[in-house]
Amino acid sequence: MWASIISEWLSLIFRWLHVIAAVAWIGSSFYFIALDLSLRPREGLPTGVMGEAWQVHGGGFYHIVKYLVAPAQMPSELTWFKWEAYTTWLSGFVLMIVVYYLNADLFLVDKSILDLTPLQAGLFSFGSLALASLLYEAACRSGLARHELPFAIGGYIFLVVLTYAFTHVLSGRGAFNQIGAIIGTIMVANVFAVIIPNQKKIVAALLAGEAPDPKLGKAGKERSVHNNYLTLPVVVLMISNHYPLLFGTRYNWVIVAIVLALGPVIRHFFNERHKGNPSPWWVWGVAAAGMIGILLLSAAGPRDAKVAATAQPSFAQVEEIVTSRCSMCHAAEPVWDGIVAAPRGVRLDTADNIQRNARLIARNAAWSSAMPPGNITEITGEERAVLAAWASAQ
Repeated sequence: MWASIISEWLSLIFRWLHVIAAVAWIGSSFYFIALDLSLRPREGLPTGVMGEAWQVHGGGFYHIVKYLVAPAQMPSELTWFKWEAYTTWLSGFVLMIVVYYLNADLFLVDKSILDLTPLQAGLFSFGSLALASLLYEAACRSGLARHELPFAIGGYIFLVVLTYAFTHVLSGRGAFNQIGAIIGTIMVANVFAVIIPNQKKIVAALLAGEAPDPKLGKAGKERSVHNNYLTLPVVVLMISNHYPLLFGTRYNWVIVAIVLALGPVIRHFFNERHKGNPSPWWVWGVAAAGMIGILLLSAAGPRDAKVAATAQPSFAQVEEIVTSRCSMCHAAEPVWDGIVAAPRGVRLDTADNIQRNARLIARNAAWSSAMPPGNITEITGEERAVLAAWASAQ
């Protein structure tokens, strides 16, 4: 019991910290991207200033200027934006350990996809996280990132291929979390390995009375732009574990491919507006088409879906499936090791409780394969089809 309580407590604390840090990081990132794009050159600006902006907020006026590389002299005070990013990643990695690695048999492994041990799944997750991040870094340092459009298309294909592979090794929930973690790690690595070190080199040059290298600022800006376009997809991926019709369906990897495309397209709309360019309203048509595509794909059912028999299943059949596959956890007194209360308070240990939760059962165990987690009780495709036919008739 205490192991479960501590696990839940740690999950809550680090999830809370993760969300707060992510809000701070994304908020500051979006603000500075918008600010950078809104800067305008004007006469009379100090030497080295590329543009200025006037803003109003909270009853006050703000006058902001940006130096192309750095001011001639080091200012007496300088605010650094880095701990928001670092805290987001650190808290997120702790969450991966607490939720996914320590409960790999439930949330990372799906034996109907690939029969991995929890240790194998954890090593695969960590290894692919590190390898994908290193491949991105190598591509950037090779000079490929200077060709923006080919690099963006190549990066998109790379992430989609990874997603396809993950959905054929890990559970759907684990695959979505894995690709989200990889994107998040790439974004934080951009801050940690390039943006902040380059800014420190610029500061050191100023303190030494030397002219900073313009390439340092340009490289930092390049990585900042990458982060800008990756932010919206990673937010969707990190909250997707609450939506079984996304991660637990047959074409889950295609859904991720659409999300990875829609995020940058939507950011393009706001970036163009911040630049003062005409608003590309076509973006919302593309976004609507993408969301309709996700809606249709989410209705395709789980990968192992079977066609139910033509005869309407009896409630006795449904009750037998739920009792044998679900009620060991979803009961007043769960008998599954490590579970001390029915998950989410959903009890399926009586006929009335099963009838009352028909839609939840269908959403999680018939129209998707989210439950049982990791298919740990080995529910079959035929049994899911019976549940789907019963739920459709409710």
